Amino acid sequence: MAAARSALASAGCVANEAVSFVVFVLLDALEVLLCGVYKVADYVAEGAWRPCYCSSSAEAAAPGKIVVSERGGSKVVSVLSNTKVHLEDISDTLYTRPSVLSSTAATSPPSSSYSSRCGGNVRASASAVTVHSAIVQILRGKAGVGDGEHKPYPSPRWSDCHCANCNPADTDRLFVHVEGPPDGGAAEEDVLFIHGFISSSGFWTETVLPHVSREARARRRLFAVDLLGFGRSPKPADSLYTLREHVEMIERSVIERYKVGPFHIVAHSLGSILALALAVKYPAAVRSITLVAPPYFPVPKGETGTQHVLRAVAPRRVWPAIAFGASVACWYEHLGRTVSILLCKNHRLWELAFRVFTLYRVRTYLMDGFFCHTHIASWHTLHNIICGSAGKIEQCLEVVREQLTCGVTIYHGSDDELLPVSCSYAVQSKIPRANVKVIDGRDHVTIVVRRQKELARELEEIWDTKRT
Repeated sequence: MAAARSALASAGCVANEAVSFVVFVLLDALEVLLCGVYKVADYVAEGAWRPCYCSSSAEAAAPGKIVVSERGGSKVVSVLSNTKVHLEDISDTLYTRPSVLSSTAATSPPSSSYSSRCGGNVRASASAVTVHSAIVQILRGKAGVGDGEHKPYPSPRWSDCHCANCNPADTDRLFVHVEGPPDGGAAEEDVLFIHGFISSSGFWTETVLPHVSREARARRRLFAVDLLGFGRSPKPADSLYTLREHVEMIERSVIERYKVGPFHIVAHSLGSILALALAVKYPAAVRSITLVAPPYFPVPKGETGTQHVLRAVAPRRVWPAIAFGASVACWYEHLGRTVSILLCKNHRLWELAFRVFTLYRVRTYLMDGFFCHTHIASWHTLHNIICGSAGKIEQCLEVVREQLTCGVTIYHGSDDELLPVSCSYAVQSKIPRANVKVIDGRDHVTIVVRRQKELARELEEIWDTKRT
């Protein structure tokens, strides 16, 4: 019996490999076609060609156009010195994504593909630094520079939703859901909830927050944010959505605005990376760190960290379904934009159809979070935070281990098909005091959504635990 099951499993793996190869070869071809389609569409709708990351265009640093400087050991690129981006914040997976055929060819290097003809994001030499043209164009848009051929990005773009919910009037701060002590008294400490990829603050406000006890609320303020580019927060078309930008927006919108003192952090998935970055920046203020399904993949020696994480998160397989969705989102810039147009640009129609179909019996907060973002936000956040964190998260974990004394708790669902349980145990290997709790029968979403009462009670215990 065991031998039969093993044979069936092996046959299933082979079939999955074969079907995946054919499907992703076809998607590679479709991506090339969509590249041309969107260049024409952008020109017609916005009056300018828009460079993409699969183009071969690159620009070298030139006086008065792109300024490259050294600050604190890092290269900083700015356009007319008005807007700056640290080059180490940009993941090479934005422009180096080998096609299936080039990946399987033994003689083909990993960077030779339809997605890496750009020549790279940065090529440093004694005389010049070459920066991908899409990044240069975004920097020009941020600085308000246009030269006829390249114009600043309109925001929102023609392919994005134009509703007020997706385009808030206040573009300088994130949307923040705040709940203070019921009696209006002063809070002793605060709790910051950070959602994951293509989600929103509703992931917390509709699940865990309603079940936080009155006693816990009497001493704390609860904050849940919509990250930059998601939910009801700003979605600038001229942002690269780097880790630095996300953290600075959380600081400006929550920590500085509400004068946050000692605080706890609760984060899901991608939000775990931001949580660790905040903890490193405010080591004396953080009381506890709770991570739910953190996306941490230790990088083997000799491998490029960003590329390793890209293949771990998006293995280009048609099954399981969540892996297929992640693969489409990670590997295909233009196909991902097409999905965003169909779902996000028309999110109000989809939400209404779902409510009518379910006779208004099902709450749609997960759909609201999933649909309310733009492609440029999801694309850059996915690559610059999840893939681009390959090296940064190692440093953050080391700082948390060596310099912070707060408790670290990690939750993971045993059935999580997107991020395996090994991710959480890998975090524990870096922070031995971390307490890993694997919940049987839960996946990447139901680790919170279907056990919100239990999680709320467990979080209160974590918050009440004093650590010296």
